Amino acid sequence: MWNILKIASAFIGIIVGAGFASGQEVLQYFTSFGHWGTAAAIVATALFAYLGMMLTMLGSRTQTMSHKKVIYQISGRVVGIIVDYVIIFTLFGVGVVMIAGAGSLLNQQFGLPAFTGSVALTVLVALTAMMNVNRVVAIIGSITPFLILALIVICVYSVLTMDKSFDELAPVAESVQSTLPHWFVSAINYVSFNLAVGAAMALVMGGAEKNEKIAKLGGLVGGAGVGVLIVLSHLALFSKIDLIADYPMPLLKIIDMISPALSTFMTFILFGMIFNTAVSMFYAFAARFVSMKTKKANQFIFATLAVGFVASFAGFTQLVAIFYPLIGYLGLFLVGALIYAPFKLRKDEAKLQRPAFITD
Repeated sequence: MWNILKIASAFIGIIVGAGFASGQEVLQYFTSFGHWGTAAAIVATALFAYLGMMLTMLGSRTQTMSHKKVIYQISGRVVGIIVDYVIIFTLFGVGVVMIAGAGSLLNQQFGLPAFTGSVALTVLVALTAMMNVNRVVAIIGSITPFLILALIVICVYSVLTMDKSFDELAPVAESVQSTLPHWFVSAINYVSFNLAVGAAMALVMGGAEKNEKIAKLGGLVGGAGVGVLIVLSHLALFSKIDLIADYPMPLLKIIDMISPALSTFMTFILFGMIFNTAVSMFYAFAARFVSMKTKKANQFIFATLAVGFVASFAGFTQLVAIFYPLIGYLGLFLVGALIYAPFKLRKDEAKLQRPAFITD
């Protein structure tokens, strides 16, 4: 049971990054659709549970140390190349966004120069990424319970102190600008983007677990957990939408309504979630190209982080606005491959079991 929860907690930690923990992602992808945003959150929960289960199960079955082997096995050569490069692009890109996000967070909350948070995160990621995968999974998973607790508190407070009904708040929610055209498209795009972000590390986590059943249940619980957090965040934002719609970090604003001291505490939780995502991205990116726990891997990580640090000066808001929707659509190749994976694996097993035709 402990290993299942450890994998589940780490999976949630990988998926839940800066945008989610601040509330901005949920606001744009779900709450902006009002009542239909609740339906979108339920659709996303089901998809996250199934696809999370598939990722960790495939990782365990192949005992992989990198996403490359599994992706080509379930996708074939042509689609495999596309998915592989989408993941590579996503890993590095989201890692850069997290470095920028760390700088923006500490600048907004404490008035520190943006590069201070970026430097701090870069150093922490460099030190952590040199550990073995089980240590990395443990560190990522250890921060997640604090976020879950914070979201439960926010949701309960928001719903219990509602001044208006959801029916009255729906028009306000629907007035929030979103780049997504429809609630169902939004749910699919959100799952697709996050799987592109988390697939590589989820496969590596699964590969570190020899028991396929444990890996499978860990991914299932983790995926469902992400969905529950989406629902909680959506309800919290929906119930206070008339007060927080214009804030860049709406969940932080709700916590500030409860207590400014809790808002400061939430800032550190948010930094931890940024750290989680950044470690996952750069670790999995390095594992795609070099064998981990070697001198070459350490050099590769340092070089990658140096490039990522420089690239992060493009700015957090600008990077998110350009990068996230693009990856959401490109990630559909991965979603399709994962849905098809069970059929592909059964077909491959049938070929192996088919008796060879012997001729004289």
